[in-house]
Amino acid sequence: QVQLVESGGGLVQPGGSLRLSCTASGDIFSINAMGWYRQAPGKQRELVGIIPSGGSANYADSVKGRFTISRDNAKNTVYLQIGSLKPEDTAIYYCYALLRRRTMVTFSNYWGQGTQVTVSS
Repeated sequence: QVQLVESGGGLVQPGGSLRLSCTASGDIFSINAMGWYRQAPGKQRELVGIIPSGGSANYADSVKGRFTISRDNAKNTVYLQIGSLKPEDTAIYYCYALLRRRTMVTFSNYWGQGTQVTVSS
């Protein structure tokens, strides 16, 4: 069993900042990439950014400059720092991991349950 658990969402005023965290746990053998997606009301889920195990994060054009993804490999944790929040950033933010379980030989995609971020005055 593998779990990805997000935390840190909430209600924030425009211009504010927020830090989301996501920790993967369970029978994990190896984690390749981790990252974040988001889904705004009435829209499809979209990529925010991905960070590989030994490299730099890549971001969607819509969030470059305001979003920063980092990870702590020792803790199986990925972070999303969001600055200069806008109302259009309101969405459910989902953690993502491409990982291999101890009982498997291939890597598979895993998702968290999501955490709500609401930007409003």
